[in-house]
Amino acid sequence: MKAHVYVTLKRTVLDAQGQTIADALRRMQYQGVADVRQGKYFVLSLDGSLNAADAEAEVARIAREVLTNPVIEDYSFRLEA
Repeated sequence: MKAHVYVTLKRTVLDAQGQTIADALRRMQYQGVADVRQGKYFVLSLDGSLNAADAEAEVARIAREVLTNPVIEDYSFRLEA
């Protein structure tokens, strides 16, 4: 099983890198992009010793306690069999 974890800055936190990318896209005349938020992406390979519910709980704990700074970042994840 694999866990795909996405970490982004909270909406209330200025994303300077995302804003720079959005500005560059506008200057390059790409159309239809209203906003860019950048972040981090992690793939965790799980060893199969956990059932789906326990794997979900463990990945949430890892994301919350290790992969993010909860003051300024949010996370989401999905499990893949």
